[in-house]
Amino acid sequence: MRPDLLSTLVLAVVAVVLGILAYLRDPGLPLLGVKNSASMLWFIVPRLVPAILIAGLLQVLVPQEVVSRHFGRESGLRALVIASLAGVLTPGGPMVTVPLMVALANSGASMAPLVAYMTSWSLFGMQRIIAWEGWRFVAVRVVPSLAFPVVAGWLVKVFYQD
Repeated sequence: MRPDLLSTLVLAVVAVVLGILAYLRDPGLPLLGVKNSASMLWFIVPRLVPAILIAGLLQVLVPQEVVSRHFGRESGLRALVIASLAGVLTPGGPMVTVPLMVALANSGASMAPLVAYMTSWSLFGMQRIIAWEGWRFVAVRVVPSLAFPVVAGWLVKVFYQD
């Protein structure tokens, strides 16, 4: 079975089991759960649709040769640093970053720069830094972690073969 079908099947089974458990606890809970899900969907869809469109357009606008040359298997430390900086500057949540990473992977980016990008985004994304209160907290949180995205990408390059 394809991994994407398997993960969808697992999610569907978990949703059905949780629905049954909710019904057994109180027959009104599944409807409340569906309403909560619709609320989350209304929050996510306006962000997800443009992010997927951007990712798809980047795939057709940026030639694969360019992505492969700068972020492919043969890319070095420079690719890890650029990917790490891009992770800091990418706005939004996973609804933005994951489609962008899929587009980069489909365009020839290797795993090492992708890991550096996602690690950097997770640790230092501007939305997180802006949301935190006080520069002292930001400094204590960010400064010790500055090298980690590059190191994570380098470790992937050393131990994982695309």
